[in-house]
Amino acid sequence: MLNVISYNLRKHAASGELMDLSVNYDVDVMCLQECDTQKLPHKLDDLELADSTKGNRLGLAVYYRRSRFTSLETNTFSLKKSLHDYVLSPAHERLLGVRLVDDETEREVVVGDFHAAPLTATNSLRRHQIRAGHAALLGMGGAKTLMVGDFNYPFFTKSLTEHLKETGYELSLSNRRTYTRYAVFKGHFDFATSLGLDIKGVETLPRGVSDHLPILVTAEYT
Repeated sequence: MLNVISYNLRKHAASGELMDLSVNYDVDVMCLQECDTQKLPHKLDDLELADSTKGNRLGLAVYYRRSRFTSLETNTFSLKKSLHDYVLSPAHERLLGVRLVDDETEREVVVGDFHAAPLTATNSLRRHQIRAGHAALLGMGGAKTLMVGDFNYPFFTKSLTEHLKETGYELSLSNRRTYTRYAVFKGHFDFATSLGLDIKGVETLPRGVSDHLPILVTAEYT
């Protein structure tokens, strides 16, 4: 079983919650969005920082359980930009990929930490980013791939599900909404897409100080 948490920290505001999350949920991999990568610790209990983005104002970071996994490769990817990106430059790199080998099973898995363009962009652009992200992770050897993060895609997820099925990917929503701060923009912003994995569940965890709620993805190798 593979336990992965994804959490948008709301401009690093929720960073003080990371240690408790890592301990309380037996986390194997933790993917963070909107973090200040210069202020992140190298370790969180048994989790070690695999890598983080370097050029983002709102950064990405991935931790992994060092006692179970070996990090083989990390890479960051710049995806198609929205107008918001050009004007405010929040995120030059919108995907961070980490290729891990599970020392218990000798299986490899690629985990992607993804932060899509905001709601000011079109769903079409976000679909382009998702497709490009999947292609980038496959290029890292991702026969077994899990891409989690803030997809900024609360509407028309059924059509996105059908679109992804054509490429072999499965979209998994959590049991409860992950963003409820505003009446209009509430729904499943944070979810998972997977290839070669059996997603057993996606749980929305209790609210912290962020405007997003963290999610816990539980997966098995197929």
